[in-house]
Amino acid sequence: MMRFLILLILPILACNGLSTPPPSTSETASPTSTGIALTQPSPPTEPTPNASTFPNPDAYEWQLVAERLDRPVDLQPDPFGRLWVVEKLGHIRLIQNRQLDLDSFFLNIDDRVNDESNEMGLLGLALHPHFAQNGYFYVNYTGARGDTFISRFTAGENSADPHSEVILLRVKQLYPNHNGGAMNFGPDGYLYLGLGDGGSGGDPEGNGQSLDTLLGKILRIDVDSAEPYAIPADNPFGDEIWAYGLRNPWRMSFDSVTGDLYIGDVGQGEWEEVDIIPAGSRGGENFGWDHREGMHDFEGGGPADMIDPIAEYDHGEGGCSVTGGYVYRGAMPEWNGIYLYGDYCTGQVWGVIRSGEAWQNQLLFDTDVTITSFGQDKNGEVYILSDSGAVYVLASK
Repeated sequence: MMRFLILLILPILACNGLSTPPPSTSETASPTSTGIALTQPSPPTEPTPNASTFPNPDAYEWQLVAERLDRPVDLQPDPFGRLWVVEKLGHIRLIQNRQLDLDSFFLNIDDRVNDESNEMGLLGLALHPHFAQNGYFYVNYTGARGDTFISRFTAGENSADPHSEVILLRVKQLYPNHNGGAMNFGPDGYLYLGLGDGGSGGDPEGNGQSLDTLLGKILRIDVDSAEPYAIPADNPFGDEIWAYGLRNPWRMSFDSVTGDLYIGDVGQGEWEEVDIIPAGSRGGENFGWDHREGMHDFEGGGPADMIDPIAEYDHGEGGCSVTGGYVYRGAMPEWNGIYLYGDYCTGQVWGVIRSGEAWQNQLLFDTDVTITSFGQDKNGEVYILSDSGAVYVLASK
């Protein structure tokens, strides 16, 4: 997650970071028994043309949607217009029509979530593309011994049974930081997972560049063809790995129109970066860590085909940890196609826009928010989440 935790420099143990997926904790629930009986929304309209310039940010604000959450770290929409908010301690709550349900949890798994350090906990959420039919959703959390767990649960209409858990993957973690946590379904229907380099500082085992570990990677798995999952036949290395050379990918998202994958990768000491995997990629991108931090040498050297970030910023003005965001696809056409991301410590929000083959990066907002995550609803509106427990949406004044 964020690097505002003081890193513990501990002895390094040799390990490839991967352990065999354990058996599921319950039988797979029947897709026909979810109890979901809500009305499906109308299909989206044709996409609006992308903005060519940045709007004047003074005409916009981040409006409060909900508060009193307990350390929210992710927000995802379901097909019925509800917003699912992940609380780091092990809970999922629902927001519907800007009303937060504080009386009950949609899911409570705090009995198995290990949140002993600031970068551990329930960290990510993804709903299956056919959630309305099967009720499946997936979470990323740190559990026993601090290891990363990727699990599936089955939802009912107003809650999910914590005993419906099916563990897909368990990845060994040696340190309490750099757990990543992002998870997203791509336009291809596969589940993408962002894992950090395993923690400590400076990637002492070289996990970011090693293809013998799942740490420091973007993974791509097929959750529909086999239990617990299958490896897509076109993955570049014949295993789960899709891209590598990442330090701690904290939030990634697909552009709902183009299919490009944007990744916020937290830096070591000087530089924060935003990377992109373009739609149609065959995978195998190397983003350079720990040879480089952003576009700058860290340990130096490395192969010639390392991919530069599309945006970066340094810590000169107090920034400390990038929080990846979303490409705006909502009702304000002047924002359409602009990728919004921020910094945890300063609350600053930048926009990135493509101009031909180049990218423009501009500071847009200076908020008072400790930005733990961004979110996007089914209509393409963009939200920010605060460590203080609030959720805000971008809107015109």
